[in-house]
Amino acid sequence: MTAPAPSITEGAGSASALRIGSIELASPVVLAPMAGVTNVAFRTLCRELEIARTGTVSGLYVCEMVTARALVERHPVTMHMTTFAPEESPRSMQLYTVDPEYTYAAAKMIVDEDLADHIDMNFGCPVPKVTRKGGGSAIPYKRTLFRKIVAAAVRATEGTDIPVTVKFRIGIDDEHRTHLDAGRIAAEEGAKAVALHARTASQRYSGQADWDEIARLKDHVTDVPVLGNGDIFEPVDAVEMMRRTGCDGVVIGRGCLGRPWLFAELAAELNGVEAPTPPTLGEVADIIVRHCELLVAHHGEMKGCREIRKHVAWYLRGFPAGSELRRQMALVETVDQLRELVATLPADVPFPTDGHGPRGRQGSPAKVALPDGWLDDPDEDVVPEGAEIMHSGG
Repeated sequence: MTAPAPSITEGAGSASALRIGSIELASPVVLAPMAGVTNVAFRTLCRELEIARTGTVSGLYVCEMVTARALVERHPVTMHMTTFAPEESPRSMQLYTVDPEYTYAAAKMIVDEDLADHIDMNFGCPVPKVTRKGGGSAIPYKRTLFRKIVAAAVRATEGTDIPVTVKFRIGIDDEHRTHLDAGRIAAEEGAKAVALHARTASQRYSGQADWDEIARLKDHVTDVPVLGNGDIFEPVDAVEMMRRTGCDGVVIGRGCLGRPWLFAELAAELNGVEAPTPPTLGEVADIIVRHCELLVAHHGEMKGCREIRKHVAWYLRGFPAGSELRRQMALVETVDQLRELVATLPADVPFPTDGHGPRGRQGSPAKVALPDGWLDDPDEDVVPEGAEIMHSGG
């Protein structure tokens, strides 16, 4: 197993604490930004549940992705997405960007206006509407452009305690792997940590994450922490990834859908203490209502109740809840209506075996949509036209 990086410190009888620049985390666990999910309501809920179940807040909860250009131009939706709760610390914001100039301007705005304590940069999005324009997981193939983008964010944060981190995939496909170069370049340009989703863009979310590539990246990048992402659905998965790859921390995405208490379980597992008992159906019902209350506080009742609907299936996975009740919950319009519906659930049902395991989108592998000639010159540094999408969180 690869030796841990010097930036990781051992606590007495506990898992390694993770230091990312000026930020030290008691647990090496990061919430992956997910569009329409990891807003202030969900992050607050995760923190509340970790405190209630373990007495601590130990991980890093990252805001859903916002577009650098939309932030600079103060798009109202984007500015709303950058909302943090008063108790959130450190405040972590993820940028989507393709242009060094907008990257610098957005990072400088974050610094000057005290919008966040940590900037993460996302080069892992495999969505065709993004890669077709040369954005997301297409960017690291253009090594010079990628270098300039990372350097711009780091330059904007010079003289501050705000660390910049970078997330990417193995590459575009098996013939065009970029993760080793991306990790090296990011570290050379001053990124304080790198994270690898151990799939190619062509895999999207299908198949199995290749943890061996996390180990390769860890061997290749030795001066900053390397975090692993992909197929962590249970606390034991996080422990196994760190054991097998030597990575310094883990990034959790789909595994927490409908399970915001997962971070409490992860913290316990990684710190070698007894894990809290998984919630009963009655406790899950209370969590659903609390999640809705937080969404309503953030979005207003109409949109907040619309937002909770997509979470219901994730929360109730494996539990005995009839199709008619599920249908009614998927149409809920007020918090009071939701309370009445969940009150009909049998409260003492224990957490089901079927509630564990993979969840969220998976899909099928597919050829990555790219601009014409994108693969011709990996050293080209021309900003892709139209790739700086104006909406955030997509």
